[in-house]
Amino acid sequence: MEDAELARAIAGSAPAIDAAAEGEFCRRFAPRVRLYGLRHLRDRHAAADLVQQVLMMTLERLRAGKLREPERLASFVLGTCRMVCMDQRRGAARRADLLEEWVIPEEAVEDAEPRVFERDRLAACLEVLSERERSVVISSFFEESISELGLSGGNVRVIRHRALGKLRTCMESA
Repeated sequence: MEDAELARAIAGSAPAIDAAAEGEFCRRFAPRVRLYGLRHLRDRHAAADLVQQVLMMTLERLRAGKLREPERLASFVLGTCRMVCMDQRRGAARRADLLEEWVIPEEAVEDAEPRVFERDRLAACLEVLSERERSVVISSFFEESISELGLSGGNVRVIRHRALGKLRTCMESA
């Protein structure tokens, strides 16, 4: 099956045929995308992520029938690879700029007085909070289900924000 036929099969077929065509698409293009990723990203994990991202993006476009020229499927996949790689590089550059701007130099950290974590003070400050505030804070930090508390997501965020403010004030004043 040629690329154009494959693209048309994915775009307008029954689910059973669609799965076979999508499997063929992935088998055909995954190695090419991986090689592109290895060459341009120089990291096998990043290349594996690139394969997943590019194949999913391309399949979504094909399923929606948004590929104008099915004959140019390989060019479309290559262009998608290029765009995703550029996005990853831009993100890495932004992170590097932010780290450079906001990270405290090591000399300043070494000169700073170490803050001692006081478990007893924290326990006392937690006791000051209401039962609902304490439940929300503890559930949030231990990734427990907050749904059993019967609160909406917005309500949980407000309660957690206020409770953390109280904890901060208590910890700094004690």
